[in-house]
Amino acid sequence: MDPRTNPYTPNAGAEPEAVVGREDQLESFDVLLARLERGRTEQSMIVTGLRGVGKTVLLQQFRQKAMENTWTVMDMEAEKNDTSGFRRDLGSRFHSALLQMSPKAKWSEGFKHAASVVKSFSVTASPEGSVTFGMDVKSLEGYADHGNLTQDLVDLFIAVGNVAKEKETGVVILLDEVQFLSKDQLGGVITALHKTAQYKLPITMVGAGLPQIAGFAGDAKSYAERLFKFPRIGNLDKDDAAKALSKPATSEGVRFHEDALALAFDITAGYPYFIQELGYAVWTIAANNTITVEDIELAVPGYTGKLDQSFFQVRLDRCTELQRSYLRAMADLGPEPQKANDVAERMGRTSQNQAPTRAELISMGLLYTPEHGYAAYTVPQFDQYMLRAIPTLEVPQKKTRKAKHRATAESE
Repeated sequence: MDPRTNPYTPNAGAEPEAVVGREDQLESFDVLLARLERGRTEQSMIVTGLRGVGKTVLLQQFRQKAMENTWTVMDMEAEKNDTSGFRRDLGSRFHSALLQMSPKAKWSEGFKHAASVVKSFSVTASPEGSVTFGMDVKSLEGYADHGNLTQDLVDLFIAVGNVAKEKETGVVILLDEVQFLSKDQLGGVITALHKTAQYKLPITMVGAGLPQIAGFAGDAKSYAERLFKFPRIGNLDKDDAAKALSKPATSEGVRFHEDALALAFDITAGYPYFIQELGYAVWTIAANNTITVEDIELAVPGYTGKLDQSFFQVRLDRCTELQRSYLRAMADLGPEPQKANDVAERMGRTSQNQAPTRAELISMGLLYTPEHGYAAYTVPQFDQYMLRAIPTLEVPQKKTRKAKHRATAESE
């Protein structure tokens, strides 16, 4: 069929034409905004799930809902090992939030106060003491200039929350990749939100991240579980998967046979990103406006090849030889979470010996720990890919003390 009419969107974070199976989370977000608008408190959310299940898409749905309710939205993505950049980014975005709520010419004393607090917060973030996004107000001594991120965030959130209340609106921070925040950064945000909840201010954060974030948040602040819900989203059930695949086609006058939808579900296991990839692939080979089982079967090689090259391989390419071996050993044991001892044994090594490699893979976002002593892939069907990409498990030989000494001598 005509590629120009292909209705599927297999791109990172791209919103599909049919968003299904996320009604509970969307309803929770509606309730959150409505209660904050009324001066009441409500648990916010950090949505968790594997790569490719639609966390970023859900955040964009939240963004649309917030804007429809005239809330100011700060759309952010955390970056790994980012220390000073996080503070600078927040300062810039809070400055923009003030301007969205009210043009500078109409700022009340409360807005001017909030702007000065934002300036203090931002200047503290800049080593040279300058702010690059242009704020022609003076910083406010004693506010958000403590040099302690948690204290400064509390001052910042309260100041901006107060002017949002004054304007009878609200501010929502949509934060993707929450797992990349440091413990201090996440703990600071949680504390600031705790304070604004106590003061019943209409400012909140809704996040998204990998499954380990619930435990991470609890480690950062023990009361995180009382401030946030941690809904986990995953694969769609058979009915929702069929809707996700068939609805976009229907808009172009194309229909799927029921048995074609059943086969598509078996292939994708209902993972939203995989559904988009398969839909895109089958559209390119289908000859008429009815998609059959045969069309799905013909599309599978292209679908698998695209996933291997664009979804899976980019993750494997970041790995060292030993890290690849660890991931490959896990694949031999199956798709379920695996014990560290079992993986090490499969590699012919000890768990203690392989602990650094496992920790590196968790830090890289390729593995997570669903429970103590276990690790699982953060990407669905990654075990199948590993078996295709590395047919035989090969573990790098450990260097003996003599070999290490010889290598050092040769380098000298």
